[in-house]
Amino acid sequence: MRVLFDTNVLFAAFTAKGFCEDVADEAAGACLLVWSLPLREELEGSLQRNNKLGPGAWAALAAYAQLCEFVVPAALSAPACRDPDDDVVLATALSGRADNLVTGDDDLLTLARYHGIRILSPREFWEVLAA
Repeated sequence: MRVLFDTNVLFAAFTAKGFCEDVADEAAGACLLVWSLPLREELEGSLQRNNKLGPGAWAALAAYAQLCEFVVPAALSAPACRDPDDDVVLATALSGRADNLVTGDDDLLTLARYHGIRILSPREFWEVLAA
């Protein structure tokens, strides 16, 4: 199974012990992770702005990146999300042939599917992993 974690889920996974960290860890062992440079840069920027990018976070980020297949986000034929900033997430999922996009973003979750890609909350994705 191919999966893309949105930046908000990875931010939570890297900054707090909790459910998002558990889901990301479980997926790392069971799935092929896809990611893109724009999403990695977004995560790094968010971690820096929130003063969460210490040596431990850098190491975790580097380890996560090594597990990922990096893709170049596809050009979308038209805006797909009500928040245009989220189109890069959909474009990455599309290029990475993701089966699942895991996010906490309501603008993406309301889509439910995009070109056959399931858009799930971390809790919904946990249930998919457990099945």
